[in-house]
Amino acid sequence: MLEMICHAYAILFGRRVFSRFNRLLFRLSLNGLGVMNYKTSKVSGERSFLRNYLLGKNGVLIDVGANGGQYSKEALEFNPALRIYAIEPHPVTFKLLSENLHGENVVKINKGLSGQRGTLKLYDYKDRDGSAHASLFRDVITEIHGAGTAVDHDVELVTLDEIVFENDINEVSLLKIDTEGNELEVLRGGENTLTTGKIKAIHFEFNEMNVSSRVFFRDFWKMLANYKLYRMLPNDLLEIKSYHPLECEIFAYQNIIAILEEK
Repeated sequence: MLEMICHAYAILFGRRVFSRFNRLLFRLSLNGLGVMNYKTSKVSGERSFLRNYLLGKNGVLIDVGANGGQYSKEALEFNPALRIYAIEPHPVTFKLLSENLHGENVVKINKGLSGQRGTLKLYDYKDRDGSAHASLFRDVITEIHGAGTAVDHDVELVTLDEIVFENDINEVSLLKIDTEGNELEVLRGGENTLTTGKIKAIHFEFNEMNVSSRVFFRDFWKMLANYKLYRMLPNDLLEIKSYHPLECEIFAYQNIIAILEEK
């Protein structure tokens, strides 16, 4: 039945004159499925998720790519008992993080996370150094965001496994990763932590930055085989029950939630 409707639609509306209409439907459908909802934490669903997931939980939040601390502050609003590890490699942004985020239960780390320890360059806008778009991939700044030139900073990288081991973390209630295309490498650097089931939930972005890092959604799907994956909606989570390139390889802003399947 669905195939017949699709064929009929293609015959009726698959014409150049309807291209603007079809693009509008396409964009609206993406918004309805949790894609391109980035204006506020309410529209994206972040606020609703944090409220519903963290309320009443005791544990650890590791905020990778903490930026100015907005995500961690919102998490603490719903659960002041959380222990926060806010990780931000950008030297300019880390100063802002240090000013914004306080408390005995907050640990701020001026390093980046990746698949292995080392030193790499972090790129940002030359005229807006300290932005939320800073990335280990230069073309995120120069091509995707259209800046003519980029400034760079040498940043120290460590692994998630090191952070967990050195801080004697037994369980991570929530791991949030916003690293402008480097999310998969962060997970690769936490292989031991993931396989031992210490991370109960992961919140990461999948977007156009993954074009620069050459990472597919399929890579996350395979790596997080022990997790159920969801796309975040403004007031709900939409489970991604199976992998299909047409529905999963959408290189546009979306929040993905992975929840560990307890055995």
